[in-house]
Amino acid sequence: MEFNPHNNVIKLCIQGMAAEESGETEEAITKFLQAWKESTDDFEKFTAAYYVARSQKDVRDKLKWFETALEAGLKIDDVTVKSAFPALYSNIAKCFEELNDLENAKKNYELANSFSAKPSDDGPFYHGTRADLQIGDLLTAGGTSNYKTELVMNHIYFAAIANGAGLAAALAKGDGPERVYIVEPTGDFENDPNVTDKKFPGNPTRSYRSEAPLKIVGELTDWVRQTPEQIKSWQEKLANSKGEIIN
Repeated sequence: MEFNPHNNVIKLCIQGMAAEESGETEEAITKFLQAWKESTDDFEKFTAAYYVARSQKDVRDKLKWFETALEAGLKIDDVTVKSAFPALYSNIAKCFEELNDLENAKKNYELANSFSAKPSDDGPFYHGTRADLQIGDLLTAGGTSNYKTELVMNHIYFAAIANGAGLAAALAKGDGPERVYIVEPTGDFENDPNVTDKKFPGNPTRSYRSEAPLKIVGELTDWVRQTPEQIKSWQEKLANSKGEIIN
């Protein structure tokens, strides 16, 4: 399953998040509920219910919608959804805690902790850059961030979606052509905490990071390339971002 920002339910959720950021709470709730009403499959229901849950003020309503999101998510055998389960179970546990139902709170905290921190994604994996590299080369941590030049990165980043790596290549520093390499992790890796459970539940962009090197095993030549206008828009968003990079 590949995350599709053009899906109408996803677009409604994005509009709801924009309304939230502008302080238009009622408009946000309206968008999230509309997304729920227009959901036709389990992934759409999982996503919309998550946002409806987040926007509820009453803890019982919040619990009901988080459980609805979980029910839909459990029907989907996909790594992008499974990565959301720890946070979902934790949110459900917090609701039970607020309701003084400590037995169910404990049960759901245990379920949240039962998921391995190591992703189950089998790839293939990609790394986007402007560097001219060769098959067999190793990509290692320790480079400067593409988004904050003063930050030396403790991890090397990659994705299981080629177009996501292509976007990283478009935004990378340097004057060389955009390159997307096929890579293999040489050690353990984890969900990228800078995107996981941030705007969307779980890790829909299938973005990862590792302290161990990535080995280049091939190069991709076909992916959806960003237009100059799109690149400029992304650069402006990043320049105006106030979020801290989790390094």
